[in-house]
Amino acid sequence: MPFVETEASVRYEIIDGKRVPVITPKSEVTLTNTVTGKEYMSDAEAMQDVQNPNSSTQSEHIRRDVKVTVESLPIGTASNISDWREVKNLVN
Repeated sequence: MPFVETEASVRYEIIDGKRVPVITPKSEVTLTNTVTGKEYMSDAEAMQDVQNPNSSTQSEHIRRDVKVTVESLPIGTASNISDWREVKNLVN
């Protein structure tokens, strides 16, 4: 079962004197034991299995799949954007 590692967000920074949006995409992680097929709900749970002396799980057995969702933004050469406040609404 995947878990969300980072939520989508937008923050603004001043770069070269201009207000620029910095967009963080949503990322979902699935951790799977390649030997047993068990799925973990967190990095901590997978690490506990690896560190458990009663388990044969090794760190090489843990596969990490990441799904990154990047929102499309309606910008291009024909765009006339004077303020990026609306970008936050697009990401959320």
